[in-house]
Amino acid sequence: MQVWFECKVKYVKVTESGKEQTVTENFLLDAVSFTDAETRITRQMQEMVKGEFTITDIRKSRIAEVFPFENGEWWFKATINLVTIDEDAGKEKKLRTQYLIMADDIQEALTRLDESLSFMVIPYVISSLTVSTIVDVFPYQPSESLIPEGFTPVQQE
Repeated sequence: MQVWFECKVKYVKVTESGKEQTVTENFLLDAVSFTDAETRITRQMQEMVKGEFTITDIRKSRIAEVFPFENGEWWFKATINLVTIDEDAGKEKKLRTQYLIMADDIQEALTRLDESLSFMVIPYVISSLTVSTIVDVFPYQPSESLIPEGFTPVQQE
């Protein structure tokens, strides 16, 4: 199961008009721990940002799954409610789950969410669909190595 971390990064960004502006942006990434999340966001920001940056916050996200699409300008956060039955206790159990969907507008996000959740056999209710503050999502790439450049692993004998 993926664990998503929200990272806030503060850096100087050049706007479309050419002015430099200090911004704090949210990024979402898949990591196994807070240390891994810090390492991965640092590497991503070193590639994206010219100059210094500060990681101001890292926290576990409540996002259960991310639905990226080829095109889309915004990330939308959807909250859905499910009602399941706990067979042991014989009671209804309400679950709230959050998803992130890439789309150009709210109607497209709703359509893409319904398509992405079409596998669910349990009825669900979409209780919220809003534009997220997340700027970009970095899923785990198997090609990523946690070994810093210049280091080689100790050979096992």
